[in-house]
Amino acid sequence: MTEKTIEAIAETAADTAAPDDATSPLVATDAPAATDAPATDAPAADKAPVAKASAADIEEAMKDVVDPELGINVVDLGLVYDSFVDDDNVVTLDMTLTSAACPLTDVIEDQTRQALTTGPGGGIVKDFRINWVWLPPWGPDKITDDGREQLRALGFNV
Repeated sequence: MTEKTIEAIAETAADTAAPDDATSPLVATDAPAATDAPATDAPAADKAPVAKASAADIEEAMKDVVDPELGINVVDLGLVYDSFVDDDNVVTLDMTLTSAACPLTDVIEDQTRQALTTGPGGGIVKDFRINWVWLPPWGPDKITDDGREQLRALGFNV
């Protein structure tokens, strides 16, 4: 059996991005971060949620969003860099991908819509926006301990 490594995935990301200068955990901030990539706007859900979502609520909900290639959630893969919830309960997410050439952003956006804006009472936020960011570039160092365990269970050497 051939041993798979997550470094092979990171190699593609490293080829398309600048050196890693900082990492930021998923935390609510006062303003969305500027990016060099266009943002994706998603349509609002039919029902509006009651209370403003917290960073912890968003992080927990985003664990339902699974990278379609690796089968691990985007939080544990370290793909969610930041979140900001405005006064209207609209969240802006700064996210990256394992590769800038990933053709599956629409799958991640659809899963994000399901995780954040649907469910009992209309979801945890009224609407969302994803800023696709490439700096700092994603790498294996961004994967959480839980993510590493999940990857090892799939046969990756991390």
